[in-house]
Amino acid sequence: MTSAELTDADFLVAAVAHGQRLDRAVRDACPGCAWSRVRRAIETGKVRLDGRVVTDIGATVSAGQRVELRLAAPRPNRDSADSRIVHADRDVVVVDKLAGISTVPFEPGEQGTLIDRVRRDLVRRDGRAQPPLGVVHRLDKETSGLVMFARTLPAKRHLKQQLRVHSVHRRYVALVHGDCPAGTLRSRLVEDRGDGLRGSTDNPKLGQPAVTHVSVLERFVGATLVECRLETGRTHQIRIHLSEAGHPLVGERVYVRGAAGPRIDAPRLMLHARELGFVHPRTEAEVRFSAEVPEDMLRVIAGLTPETARARS
Repeated sequence: MTSAELTDADFLVAAVAHGQRLDRAVRDACPGCAWSRVRRAIETGKVRLDGRVVTDIGATVSAGQRVELRLAAPRPNRDSADSRIVHADRDVVVVDKLAGISTVPFEPGEQGTLIDRVRRDLVRRDGRAQPPLGVVHRLDKETSGLVMFARTLPAKRHLKQQLRVHSVHRRYVALVHGDCPAGTLRSRLVEDRGDGLRGSTDNPKLGQPAVTHVSVLERFVGATLVECRLETGRTHQIRIHLSEAGHPLVGERVYVRGAAGPRIDAPRLMLHARELGFVHPRTEAEVRFSAEVPEDMLRVIAGLTPETARARS
């Protein structure tokens, strides 16, 4: 029995396919096609996920993401790959992470994580084996943007210390529900607020202090585009603070209990780590990097009505 021909395809990931591998999602859209052809198409840059070329067959997809298969697409160069190294020297690597990729393995044996891809790309770039990368901080799987790894133990210690004293510059762009005000959000975060979720506590003896500075970039009907500057970096800090303030992130599926008003559809969490700065562990110079807001987030923003437009009507 011969396999079906692989043809161009364009589809949105269904809710039932949320979390699937990319190769599975593409093959389901092209029933009967040989697995080898599907995987080869991905590896040679024929597949885009929300407008960005993804060459890793094990990348996971989220409900609502757009998958495009174009057999005539040119083979991408390294700069268009999904694991985009923004900066690399002998001490530090800074990467613009694609949404849908875990920073590090969440479960034993998990493959295709960002740390795996970065190490692979460094091997290709330098032409030699690489020592393990040091994990300095993480981004949620559905969060895009800048993350750094250390290449030496002294560099890891230096960067970790900067995080501990809150001197690392981190700014995020977030799209949230409702008319969100500017201001500073402070609380003590605990791993379980009583319902199995992380959250804030009024008990001064529990949890860790968390501080998020919020400024408004643009207002829309039913949503606000904000910038969040982290003073501390607790797990899910931005998501928790904005949700508890009554403005959960667009695309949020966890911290939404008690949220009022209509929900805006989004393929993933609308959170992007746009700026990252720190003191270089070897040179002691202040360095800063930025990453453009990705296409999937821009597309959701473009579908909103600016508040100024409603005021004129």
